[in-house]
Amino acid sequence: MDWLDALQELRTRRIPAVIVTLATVRGHAPRNGGAKMVVSPDSVFGTVGGGNLEQTAIEKARQMLSDGAAEPELLAMTLSDKAVTEYGVQCCGGEVTLMLEPIRVVPTVAVFGLGHVGLELARILARHELELHLIDSRQEMVSSERVGGAFADAVARVHITHAPVPESALSPLPAGSHVLVMTHDHVEDLAVVDMALRTPGLGSIGLIGSASKWARFRKKLVELGQTEADLERVTTPIGVPEVSGKQPAAIAVSVAARMLQLIDAQARQGG
Repeated sequence: MDWLDALQELRTRRIPAVIVTLATVRGHAPRNGGAKMVVSPDSVFGTVGGGNLEQTAIEKARQMLSDGAAEPELLAMTLSDKAVTEYGVQCCGGEVTLMLEPIRVVPTVAVFGLGHVGLELARILARHELELHLIDSRQEMVSSERVGGAFADAVARVHITHAPVPESALSPLPAGSHVLVMTHDHVEDLAVVDMALRTPGLGSIGLIGSASKWARFRKKLVELGQTEADLERVTTPIGVPEVSGKQPAAIAVSVAARMLQLIDAQARQGG
């Protein structure tokens, strides 16, 4: 499979990878500059020349994946019989520099409730590389008249869903998705949180609201069969304490900041 096709397939399957490029070549080397391969946790596509050169690059790429690396790294190697490594000798006589570029899984965030705060939050998150799902039970909240121009210049892939039963939108979400619950109705909030806790593989679950609201929710969720360990997965209130204020835009900034922290932490764990 061509490295570019392989990379697209890995991104579709939400598998992280590293692009390895033979950036510079001095003297003789097995491949010319510009040769590429793609390394995933358990597969390799393409080649940068085989032998010690390639195996060293593969091991370095997989270490980067394990570490959740975000920035490209350079790897310089000498191909001579005096450069003995764990993977043998290549005596082509040249010197090469490889660039290893990590490609993280595009994170998914689902916002349940597109009211004042939800819409402000969606506008902020849409400026980042995400799969952004916006769900509301009210048709007027997701109408083209209201949101049609809000995401015209979005970086994220924005999916807007009218779901009369909003918790039904949880099951199609990919593993690792972050869920933010901020609907207009406490009954809906409770239903979404309860179903999120029952949906395997989700990432973080955040709930907007006060301490008294969460106290009521805890009691009801326990009655519904949730355990104390389950309830520990829910973060409420959501946001960062450094950003205060009750205006929708201020709340949205606070929540977005926390979400970006969680996304970065997830990526560093290889999620």
